[in-house]
Amino acid sequence: MQLENIVLNKLVRFVSVFALISLFISCSSIWKKKEDREPLARVGNSYLYKDDIVALLKDNVSKEDSASFVTNYINNWATKQLLLSKSKINLPEEQLKEFNELIENYKTDLYTRAYKEALVSQTEDTIVTDAQLTSFYENEKENFMLKEKLVKLRFIELSAQFLDKEQVATRLDRFNEKDIKFLDSIGIQFKNLNFNDSIWVKASRIVNEIPPLTFENEDAYLKKSQFFELQDSIGVYLAKVTDVLNTNDTAPLSFVKPSIKQILLNRRRLELIRKLETEIIDDAIKDKEFEVYVKD
Repeated sequence: MQLENIVLNKLVRFVSVFALISLFISCSSIWKKKEDREPLARVGNSYLYKDDIVALLKDNVSKEDSASFVTNYINNWATKQLLLSKSKINLPEEQLKEFNELIENYKTDLYTRAYKEALVSQTEDTIVTDAQLTSFYENEKENFMLKEKLVKLRFIELSAQFLDKEQVATRLDRFNEKDIKFLDSIGIQFKNLNFNDSIWVKASRIVNEIPPLTFENEDAYLKKSQFFELQDSIGVYLAKVTDVLNTNDTAPLSFVKPSIKQILLNRRRLELIRKLETEIIDDAIKDKEFEVYVKD
């Protein structure tokens, strides 16, 4: 084993030196007569060509870094080729057979999956109507129980030095048409804001946005119709909670729409793939490309 390692190291060094000479010194060789592509290295009957590496080199990299990259790449390639060759010689025949079967199965799956995806992408209908979303939601409501509290709220973050905090708090709480217009007009003075209280937001996201709010105290603040003010050394946080849904409540349709759409598209895709597979078999039988020989 020690002798084998010494031979392997010598081979790697030889390939590295040879590759550098081939890369940086332009000269004709026997290989060039056989191949239009310019070889950089060889291990047994396997060749690494210049155009295999050129695409990997970045334009903004210095010549020194490029040379280092090429050297490392060639050495890694040579090591893999040498180890692969050794493995084919030294691994048990049964294991090699098993690996070859796995490789063939993977190759088949890769080609067939890519082909099916191409066929599906050409014929797939990606439009999901509101009626389809609503119908699925109504039939599957029991599967859309919340695992986390959801909250609707409007929110403003002020700097600790903000002078007219009371007026902002009053208007955010009341939030009539004049209040909205006023808050919009001075919104540039706020560190952060959200006036859209019609969308559901996960409680965990709100906790992350408001540092003084924690998972331990959230129940005291994240309550329906609750207005709260919290402060730390960074700023002042004002919020009005307009609605709350708790864990194990049924998730609202607006919140789960993206998930439902993806479920419906996945089902549609699977049905289309099954249909394509059936049609391929039927066409092959019709054209006498596929036959089954069954013995009684």
